[in-house]
Amino acid sequence: MPYINVRIADDNVTAEQKAEVIAGITDVMVRVLGKNPDSTFVVIDEVPLENWGHKGKSLAELRKQTKA
Repeated sequence: MPYINVRIADDNVTAEQKAEVIAGITDVMVRVLGKNPDSTFVVIDEVPLENWGHKGKSLAELRKQTKA
């Protein structure tokens, strides 16, 4: 029973995009590892930009810098 956890920045990802990610990851598990899609679980966690850090700054701060 594969369980795949995907963490992404909470950055206006649509329900359609998430559905495509879930379907694509499930397809890879079926094609590459021969897993049963009926027992394959994909969970998407959306992390607020303020809670995701890179290079010592939050993604919220980094996004503000690139827009300035």
